[in-house]
Amino acid sequence: MKPPLKRGAVAKLLDSNIETIRYYESIGLVAASARSEAGHRLYAQADIERLRFALRLRELGFVLAEVRELLEMTEGQSYSCKQVAEIAESHLSHIHQKIDDLKQLAASLEKITSQCERTDEPDCALVLSLKSSKTALN
Repeated sequence: MKPPLKRGAVAKLLDSNIETIRYYESIGLVAASARSEAGHRLYAQADIERLRFALRLRELGFVLAEVRELLEMTEGQSYSCKQVAEIAESHLSHIHQKIDDLKQLAASLEKITSQCERTDEPDCALVLSLKSSKTALN
């Protein structure tokens, strides 16, 4: 069994920020860890694995509510592969929607910037278009 690690060592091991670990603890994603006699937080291997899983989920863009749900499901072994797949597929659907939204935004900006004559004068079609209406990018 590996000895517990201090928060800084855990952050380094997981290539994470100490503040992220502290935040996850403050919102209950990770249980409050034990403390050394000197008052340092100590993380057992199970804590580190939970953090690793949470960090990986966040890297993949899962929101904190989904991370919490997946952590609770997997820690209690009260899940099926189907349930996890449904959460992942829902998240994937949101990603595809964001991609579509970004493509539409890019097309709108390309259209507006193509109208710019790029002169040295302050009279710019891009600025006028952006100032003219809230829906200039639609």
